[in-house]
Amino acid sequence: MSFPAERPRRLRSSEGLRRLVRETALSTDDLVMPLFVETGSAKSEPIPSMPGQFRFSADTVAAECAELYELGIPAVILFGIPERKDAEGSEAWREDGVVQTAIREIKKKAPDLVVMADVCLCEYTDHGHCGVVEDGRVLNDPTLDLLARTSVSLARAGADVVAPSDMMDGRVRRIRAALDEAGFSDTVILSYAVKYASAFYGPFRDAAGSAPSFGDRRSYQMDPPNSDEGLREARLDIEEGADIIMVKPALPYLDVLRRVKDEFARPTAAYCVSGEYSMIKAACERGWLDERRVVMEALTSVRRAGADFVLTYFAKDIAKWLGGK
Repeated sequence: MSFPAERPRRLRSSEGLRRLVRETALSTDDLVMPLFVETGSAKSEPIPSMPGQFRFSADTVAAECAELYELGIPAVILFGIPERKDAEGSEAWREDGVVQTAIREIKKKAPDLVVMADVCLCEYTDHGHCGVVEDGRVLNDPTLDLLARTSVSLARAGADVVAPSDMMDGRVRRIRAALDEAGFSDTVILSYAVKYASAFYGPFRDAAGSAPSFGDRRSYQMDPPNSDEGLREARLDIEEGADIIMVKPALPYLDVLRRVKDEFARPTAAYCVSGEYSMIKAACERGWLDERRVVMEALTSVRRAGADFVLTYFAKDIAKWLGGK
């Protein structure tokens, strides 16, 4: 019996050969580190539901960012935890707000680091929803002006990228117009274009204190069974002026990520969210999984599915692993 014409195993027989023919690579260039910032100073408080993650103050987050940049990570994204919350989320657009202050400190310590700032009201409102609430309903259009105001404030503080995550209709157009009018035409918009009403956000809401005080967010975030709708959402945000589009969460929606990338061929990000992080951490802490191998496999799958870069709480760990530190 003759041997087959091809023997794929030949190219798997050594690490050198596997590296030469590897189709997808994961490097520090592909990573964005999410960071939580709160008021105060000298703070670095562990987040119980996200082992290895912290709530920083502006001074300590700046030092953390300098370390991340030295490790080769090109960007971070900031989420604010204010001392005071109100119905509108007015702390979100204060010139001396928690994130605005952190951006200025980061730019002193790591001027070349790309600083992204999340744009949403859920961390700043006393009801925990992503927009203006009236009679138990989240109102779309009145929320847009507040998101635009927040974006301009963040750009003025030095944010390189604003990232609206609220899922209000038309917010990218309103934000782009406001940025241009205020003289920030070079500020990039990274739109959470395809954001699902996912059960994987629990640890983040614990970390940021942003769980809704009533109801849920299914009336404005996407329904998990829908894929075609994701393409419509991405198309709308591109038409409105988004520079980069994002799919969130990542691992449960790799099929959607692949469709978005194939359809639009635009810079595309994916967010490996808090629940994805915490469930891997929990399994690894129990010795059920090999953390380094599992993380690298999971993040490579996100890149393989079409993400140009990945927002992940494992970014610092990956950078250390890849750099041999």
